[in-house]
Amino acid sequence: QVQLVESGGGLVQAGGSLRLTCATSGRTSGRTFSSYFMGWFRQAPGKEREFVAAVSWSGASTFYADSAKGRFTISRDNAKDTVYLQMNSLKPEDTAVYYCAAAVKVTTSTYEYNHWGQGTQVTVSS
Repeated sequence: QVQLVESGGGLVQAGGSLRLTCATSGRTSGRTFSSYFMGWFRQAPGKEREFVAAVSWSGASTFYADSAKGRFTISRDNAKDTVYLQMNSLKPEDTAVYYCAAAVKVTTSTYEYNHWGQGTQVTVSS
């Protein structure tokens, strides 16, 4: 069983920065952290969960939602089984619960991620 634990959320003023961390542990079907495509998603109150960013197995390729491009950076450290989301120039509309997730294929679809963390709250005040 793969466990994902997010941290780093909090309250920040507009224009500020936060760095989210997703620590993973465990394995299933012989897979290690480096064999998972990792993504960050978010869900605001009353809205559907949406894709934010994803990173390939080696970290060489990254993918971003339009809302995240130029402000957010996803990265991973396979030696530490950890994925990060650096968020800069935060806006009130970035307020949401942020989730880390793992997939066995290249995808930005919520439905194709196999493992999820419990989420961390990010609140951006104006």
